[in-house]
Amino acid sequence: MAAERGARRLLSTSSFWLCCLLLLGRRAPGAAAARSGSPPQSPGSSIRTFTPFYFLVEPMDTLSIRGSSVVLNCSAYSEPSPKIEWKKDGTFLNLVSDDRRQLLPDGSLFISNVVHSKHNKPDEGYYQCVATVESLGTIVSRTAKLTVAGLPRFSSQPEHSSVYVGDSAILNCEVNADLVPFVRWEQNRQPLLLDDRVLKLPSGTLVISNTTEGDGGLYRCIVESGGPPKYSDEAELKVLPGSDVTSNLVFLKQPSSLVRIIGQSAVLPCVASGLPLPTIRWMKNEEALDTERSERLVLLAGGSLEISDVMEDDAGTYFCVADNGNETVEAQAELTVQAQPEFLKQPTNIYAHESMDIVFECEVTGKPTPTVKWVKNGDMVIPSDYFKIVKEHNLQVLGLVKSDEGFYQCIAENDVGNAQAGAQLIILEHDVAIPTLPPTSLTSATTDHLAPATSGPLPSAPRDVVASLVSTRFIKLTWRTPASDPHGDNLTYSVFYTKEGITRERFENTSYPGEMQVTVQNLMPATVYIFRVMAHNKHGSGESSAPLRVETQPEVQLPGPAPNIRAYATSPTSITVTWETPLSGNGEIQNYKLYYMEKGTDKEQDVDVSSHSHTINGLKKYTEYSFRVVAYNKHGPGVSTQDVAFQTLSDVPSAAPQNLSLEVRNSKSIMIHWQPPPLATQNGQITGYKIRYRKASRKSDVTETLVPGTQLSQLIEGLDRGTEYNFRVAALTVNGTGPATDWLSAETFESDLDETRVPEVPSSLHVRPLVTSIVVSWTPPENQNIVVRGYAIGYGIGSPHAQTIKVDYKQRYYTIENLDPSSHYVITLKAFNNVGEGIPLYESAVTRPHTDTSEVDLFVINAPYTPVPDPTPMMPPVGVQASILSHDTIRITWADNSLPKHQKITDSRYYTVRWKTNIPANTKYKNANATTLSYLVTGLKANTLYEFSVMVTKGRRSSTWSMTAHGTTFELVPTSPPKDVTVVSKEGKPRTIIVNWQPPSEANGKITGYIIYYSTDVNAEIHDWVIEPVVGNRLTHQIQELTLDTPYYFKIQARNSKGMGPMSEAVQFRTPKADSSDKMPNDQASGSAGKGSRLPDLGSDYKTPMNGNNSPHGSPTSPLDSNMLLVIIISVGVITIVVVVIIAIFCTKRTTSHQKKKRAACKSVNGSHKYKGNAKDVKPPDLWIHHERLELKPIDKSPDPNPIMTDTPIPRNSQDITPVDNSMDSNIHQRRNSYRGHESEDSMSTLAGRRGMRPKMMMPFDSQPPQQSIRNTPSTDTMPASSSQTCCTDHQDPEGATSSSYLASSQEEDSGQSLPTAHVRPSHPLKSFAVPAIPPPGPPTYDPTLPSTPLLSQQALSHHIHSMKTASIGTLGRSRPPMPVVVPSAPEVQETTRMLEDSESSYEPDELTKEMAHLEGLMKDLNAITTA
Repeated sequence: MAAERGARRLLSTSSFWLCCLLLLGRRAPGAAAARSGSPPQSPGSSIRTFTPFYFLVEPMDTLSIRGSSVVLNCSAYSEPSPKIEWKKDGTFLNLVSDDRRQLLPDGSLFISNVVHSKHNKPDEGYYQCVATVESLGTIVSRTAKLTVAGLPRFSSQPEHSSVYVGDSAILNCEVNADLVPFVRWEQNRQPLLLDDRVLKLPSGTLVISNTTEGDGGLYRCIVESGGPPKYSDEAELKVLPGSDVTSNLVFLKQPSSLVRIIGQSAVLPCVASGLPLPTIRWMKNEEALDTERSERLVLLAGGSLEISDVMEDDAGTYFCVADNGNETVEAQAELTVQAQPEFLKQPTNIYAHESMDIVFECEVTGKPTPTVKWVKNGDMVIPSDYFKIVKEHNLQVLGLVKSDEGFYQCIAENDVGNAQAGAQLIILEHDVAIPTLPPTSLTSATTDHLAPATSGPLPSAPRDVVASLVSTRFIKLTWRTPASDPHGDNLTYSVFYTKEGITRERFENTSYPGEMQVTVQNLMPATVYIFRVMAHNKHGSGESSAPLRVETQPEVQLPGPAPNIRAYATSPTSITVTWETPLSGNGEIQNYKLYYMEKGTDKEQDVDVSSHSHTINGLKKYTEYSFRVVAYNKHGPGVSTQDVAFQTLSDVPSAAPQNLSLEVRNSKSIMIHWQPPPLATQNGQITGYKIRYRKASRKSDVTETLVPGTQLSQLIEGLDRGTEYNFRVAALTVNGTGPATDWLSAETFESDLDETRVPEVPSSLHVRPLVTSIVVSWTPPENQNIVVRGYAIGYGIGSPHAQTIKVDYKQRYYTIENLDPSSHYVITLKAFNNVGEGIPLYESAVTRPHTDTSEVDLFVINAPYTPVPDPTPMMPPVGVQASILSHDTIRITWADNSLPKHQKITDSRYYTVRWKTNIPANTKYKNANATTLSYLVTGLKANTLYEFSVMVTKGRRSSTWSMTAHGTTFELVPTSPPKDVTVVSKEGKPRTIIVNWQPPSEANGKITGYIIYYSTDVNAEIHDWVIEPVVGNRLTHQIQELTLDTPYYFKIQARNSKGMGPMSEAVQFRTPKADSSDKMPNDQASGSAGKGSRLPDLGSDYKTPMNGNNSPHGSPTSPLDSNMLLVIIISVGVITIVVVVIIAIFCTKRTTSHQKKKRAACKSVNGSHKYKGNAKDVKPPDLWIHHERLELKPIDKSPDPNPIMTDTPIPRNSQDITPVDNSMDSNIHQRRNSYRGHESEDSMSTLAGRRGMRPKMMMPFDSQPPQQSIRNTPSTDTMPASSSQTCCTDHQDPEGATSSSYLASSQEEDSGQSLPTAHVRPSHPLKSFAVPAIPPPGPPTYDPTLPSTPLLSQQALSHHIHSMKTASIGTLGRSRPPMPVVVPSAPEVQETTRMLEDSESSYEPDELTKEMAHLEGLMKDLNAITTA
């Protein structure tokens, strides 16, 4: 059928063109000229006219068979007659010596005995007709494809089958697509006649519907394609008698996706089989198709769908639904409709002068979108500096020359076909004016003197032409008036210019008479141009100035924009972007940067790409994004492309509808209300909602109902009386069904209200008059068993019948507006239902005068005033609870004591939920209503405390707000980066920088730390950057040992308990160059603070010295004062040493019984703060832990409540472990004092860990007060000076606590030598201190030579220390990193001997034994704590 229809269409088309040819042959020349749009040529005119030159018939796509003859039609019209030639695949055919191909008189191509084989296909290809008129030009036709059907091959053949009477059967016979028109069927070796019951599908398959016994037999298909016929295998079809046995419903033939061109026919096959016999119906985009009433839709045999004369609106998804009463099956297929190129605007003929700029316009449409190319006189126009494609399809010719004359054709082409349209260009002499007004195809630079010139003197050449401004792409020219016309007020000028060595010349005109400057734009960089200027007056053009040679400036050769950028969605969360290499790459393109941004936001992201395409994953579903591409070469980034917008694909909703509520209407219906899912979870256009409900008493069948996407409520009717039902709702998109809500139950009424009579009179009516309004309130009728559909309020001056207003049955008050002041109104109220209106209730009131603004006194005429009674308030909801569901959702639940025990709502009450947060303090409440005992509050902020309360309303009665419930939403990863990132150099330490920042504006939780990334290459992969962790909420960090005079780039991201947030933008910082203060590394190691050092904790009472030696960053003094400072320090040190030695000698001799008693008293005070009873209550002292003073903290928190700065320890070199001598020992009381650090070890940078090192832990041996800073020790910046402590501060001078070992260490410090360090790796954190030491002599004071443990901290007892800090013991169970222990120089032999002697006289052996026993017991307790 399709072949027959094609033949008829071809015959009618040929007849039509033949008639057109006959008519045109008789047409007068004037008519032909009119067709081409040329003006009539008057006798004696010197203007050439446009010559009609066009195709009458163009070749069409043709299908042929091997050995047959083919005619490709072509006919062109022109005066004189054109010469016709043919091209095949772009090459001219030599028809003179060709035996099989010959040119017919009308220009058509005749091919006899078409040749086609597997390896030789000389006739198949693309043909084009070329018409030429000498001295006029050439035009080309559209391209036609000649296809030769191949040898018959069966991809499927009929098979033996059986079918019940009345059912459908199919017999496959699928061949090459180009041979389908040549397929026919035979039954029992006789030609098979096709009818409404027997159908041959476009694929060749035979369909027999409603089979009868006569359909049985042997079937075969035959392909007749010019040669001997090709037969398929024979297959027998058996027709079985009817049976009552049921069989499964299956598809014998399912529809497959099709692509059709507008005007063609489309057949969607669909054949189903089963018992009972199925019926077939079709749907398009989920809408049923009415094939009976449509003229273009026909249901063929078996249920296939034929669409004739396909239109663009027919595109879409078609569903074939087969149903036999027992089951339903469904299949679908996509129909794509394409359109051949069509011209919306064709090129028009143009007159022009030389040096003008012209534009041929061409606008096309088609599907897929056609591509456009231009042809001049049959040759392809290649874009160049003077031939440009503008506005996608238009051709612009710059600086016309005589050789540009001819015929220009716009050729549009897509996958479906191609079309051409042309126009002629005639270039006139300069002394011939263009005959018509300048057409729009002329640019503004070419609209010069078009009127004929009159005779008279012409201007001479302009003088002093100079280039006053020369840039890369434009040149500004200025000149003086010609000598013949010094004033030159009426002169206009033209600037002619061309590239050096190019004959094609262009020009620019001045804007107004008298102007003597022109800026020539769109030039090429580093190019030489030749300029000349010519003046014009009313008589014509004057002399030209001397040529001026000017070269434009060179510019950095950056890439141009990448052409043909396209984006398409590959999934609901990914989009692929493609582009091509820039036309002006200006060198090798190194890479591309793809920028993308979500629509409606201002945060643009980018990714580096090395190819011409990239797929961006992790996008939001059904969200529009914009994309642009920037190419990079060795000079940097080029010109960005225009933004391209595209939307990710839709998906099923990822959340259920919100706030589902049920309203029982009567005994047989329930109204369901809901709200759409949150916008971010809809993932597409909501096309509908699926409601599922069932009885709750037993597991009954589930009933489904579909409603449109715009509907947010549905009345479910036909329910049973007094029955509880469960309901749930799910949202739908074109992709499917999303998650459903939880089941929600409601029970229908046992009996319906009476609506056989009108309602009774309302129980009360009250009015409250104001100046221009009256507030009316009422209560419902006392008989609640009669249905009330609403209330009718009538009012008017003197009569209540002037105006009537109807309100809903739930309403209990109404304000009548726009009344007259000081007027007497009569008001009536009636309840009504479907039967009618009830008995009215009357009231009257006088509105107040204009002057009365009070609202206190109320007057009622003809009745004593009765104020509106306040209804008895309802009980507020109880048990309000807030259940946290996510970072932005909280479910509120409550109970209502005014409901029955089963808490089922059977009346019209509703609940109001309000919520707010106290940050900021002026936040207003938000409200929402609910008809159930729960409500889902969405759209909340992460990690925010909200308070909720609920009230209930029933009619005019409302409760007070319930008690508040509080809930804090879950944390979410930070959604914004840290802000205000700054980098500064540390004063005096050029290799050290300080990074400062502010917390992210959207932290979404408690910030537990930051990560600093830094690198010298901003384009490096992020895993190649150095990582600096910062623990806690510190806002500054110090990084050491950077390379001098090197640019570094820094990024920061914040983290909370949920994960890492986004990174900040990269901040660049260049380290300073080396100066006099930047010594060699060895100098830094010995003469300055060590790596990983930290500023000492100077205490809260510390004040900056007056001499200003300590800078805010702890930097040393300036080089100018270093010598003076050294002299002062040495002098003061020597004096201090002498004084301290004298005091120490004096103190060591005081070993009397009085000191022993004092020591015992000190033990009692420090060892038993809580035990002040008799001697038997006194317990041995805690050597390590003060239970009432120690606070257990997580190890990742800093002990300092206000951290200032963290440091990055970079180890220089490690020294061997030095044995610890007796100077490390101390008495038990001294062991109770612990290190007071201002930073935890976790505040150190883990950069050392990345380099195979562990953070160091410094053991200070200095006992100076916290106010005394220490220089030239590797622990200066990390460990603070330990405070001296005394037992009895009333009798002991703190300065007396200085030992001889400290004197030795102090002398070493003044000499500028650094103390040795050793790495100690104890097997247990406390094992290094498991052996008690020999107590030193003297009063029981804190010995400064003892290394303090970093695990515990104790408050100093000195009166001048006010701050107390606690250290964490959260790491007792972990393995400790190596701890560098500072070992001071050994004291003099004489002093050591004295210390040992004093220690022997300080403690008795039994006391020492007790202390040892107590220490061992305490160590067991600590081991138990750590293992727990």
